[in-house]
Amino acid sequence: MEASRHVPAVESPTRNIDAAVPPRTRFTPRHLCGVMCGVGLLVLSLGSSLAGGETILPPTSTVASTVPANHDLNPYGIAFVPAGVASGGALKPGDVVVSNFNAHSNKQGTGTTIVKLVTDAKPVTFFQGQNLGLTTALAVLNSGFVLVGNLPTTNGTTISSTSSLLVITPQGELFSVLKDPNLLDGPWDMTVINDQGSQVTAFVSNVLNGTVARIDINIGPSGATLLNTSHIIASGYMHRPDAAALVIGPTGLAYDAAHDVLYVASTNDNAVFAISHAAALTQDNGPGTVIYQDNDHLRGPLALALAPNGDLVTANGDAINANQQHGSEIIEFTPQGQFVAVMQVDPAPGSAFGLAFGRGGGGQSQFAAVNDNTNTVTVWTLR
Repeated sequence: MEASRHVPAVESPTRNIDAAVPPRTRFTPRHLCGVMCGVGLLVLSLGSSLAGGETILPPTSTVASTVPANHDLNPYGIAFVPAGVASGGALKPGDVVVSNFNAHSNKQGTGTTIVKLVTDAKPVTFFQGQNLGLTTALAVLNSGFVLVGNLPTTNGTTISSTSSLLVITPQGELFSVLKDPNLLDGPWDMTVINDQGSQVTAFVSNVLNGTVARIDINIGPSGATLLNTSHIIASGYMHRPDAAALVIGPTGLAYDAAHDVLYVASTNDNAVFAISHAAALTQDNGPGTVIYQDNDHLRGPLALALAPNGDLVTANGDAINANQQHGSEIIEFTPQGQFVAVMQVDPAPGSAFGLAFGRGGGGQSQFAAVNDNTNTVTVWTLR
């Protein structure tokens, strides 16, 4: 990513969606302004009428810094703390946490912190380690434990051979370091699909070998272990080092549990793939099927999330098919590959990365996205 700069956040302009999207489980005009109006996603063109006199004003949003006391930069991963997290830990339901990939030097792969966001104030450091490079692979479990990917560099450009998945306690202490040269070869992003307390199943994208693994983790009293039921379920995604982005490969993962489909945003392929029967696969099934490849709107998709209306949302990384006129954008599209909407995160390229849907402390639906340029996160409350 580009060097982070501290500039004021810019309001996100909205563009029209394609009116030809076929009827499906998308929100109707009555829903839309209550969900993402003004965010730039899930909105109709201004020529569309709003039923029932719904307001067109944007939903409530807050902006929070991601820069902790040690001045780490370049926020990558973002996650909501789930409703089931018990009291007694450092995190509570509705909190938003962010992993930083760069240290104060702004060298990539040197960030060591996970922070808890505080609106209009400095974040609280939840975890701080040493000799790390914390990636977009960030998840908070119902137990309060936190999983985060680690891809450190020695000098900001040379990738270390010790990538791993860290397991952090609810109090923010390092609990276990999970390593595997195939299953965790540069864990770049992840999504948890089964959280049963001591037993957790997740998908992990590996940026160094171009694969996706389904991993099973046991979290016991004395540590966490990677179980032998873990498998590589997909491979063949383009991956390579990159002078600006450090490394480019498969990134965002979004899982549709109702249909057992895993969606993979492959940055270097500039495409999104679908893997059927993902939870049941016990062998490598190749890259899956391309469901969205759109050079008019995609510019190296990074993080990926399944929206409440069934659409997919991805962050453009601008390392592929860059266009200076578009800046940093988030794209919404259907699982059938139909473009829906675009939102600009920042006029500067390379600012979009992690994004997530979740619920705030009051139980309200929210959407959050990082801005690598300003080292901030915007959280929108959806009505």
